[in-house]
Amino acid sequence: MSIILIGTIASLGAGLMTGVGAIPVLFGKQVSRRTNDMMLGFAAGVMISASFFSLILPGIEAGEAVYGTTPAAAFLAALGIALGAGLVAWLNRNLPHEHFVIGREGADPGAMPKIWLFIIAITIHNFPEGMAVGIGFGGGNVTNGISLATGIGLQNAPEGLAVALALRGQGYSKPRAFVIALLTGLVEPVGGLLGVALVHLSVYVLPLGLTFAAGAMLYIISHEIIPETHRHGHQNRATTGLIVGLILMMLLDVILG
Repeated sequence: MSIILIGTIASLGAGLMTGVGAIPVLFGKQVSRRTNDMMLGFAAGVMISASFFSLILPGIEAGEAVYGTTPAAAFLAALGIALGAGLVAWLNRNLPHEHFVIGREGADPGAMPKIWLFIIAITIHNFPEGMAVGIGFGGGNVTNGISLATGIGLQNAPEGLAVALALRGQGYSKPRAFVIALLTGLVEPVGGLLGVALVHLSVYVLPLGLTFAAGAMLYIISHEIIPETHRHGHQNRATTGLIVGLILMMLLDVILG
């Protein structure tokens, strides 16, 4: 099986975990705000750990192997992180979208239906995650890709539940809230396919690709997830979830890698 197909399937599996996380909505299960904030904190911890252990450090190692010096690899990693964060910041500023809690951001949406504004916001969030999984496989390191896909999948579950609960709060039916939450994860294999294909083309792209994906994810963590978990006074639980997620992802990366 080609590495491109493996990376795409792995990112699809990670994306489908949003639907797994949304399943309780079908049974009318309610999740308290503090529990939801703790789960989102867990997701943030997984993403932080994945950014460093599965993307930035391997990116620096790949840069050293390709360019021969540690300073060159470090500067290339810095460039990749800045480009990834900068692209997501640009998309966030220029694409019309709406978050469930903090409201509208970006350009004037005109008469665009609200549901599409939500979908654009979730796409800005999920696409870099899928790309990260694909890039993780693109260098041919299957074990690193598997740990990254596992971590992204783990953090997608609480995010899927949060999306479904928010849709229920907007008046959507249980089945429709579940289906939309499930579909939001399907943008990840698109990002995965793009990521694995790009870095598979040339070994010189891999160091920049790994750190680019890390920068995009770090921007999302700082700009969206952590502020959301601290918005309702549940900072302690959210921070506990973040530490647990970070440790779990570190263990996954070290053990599987």
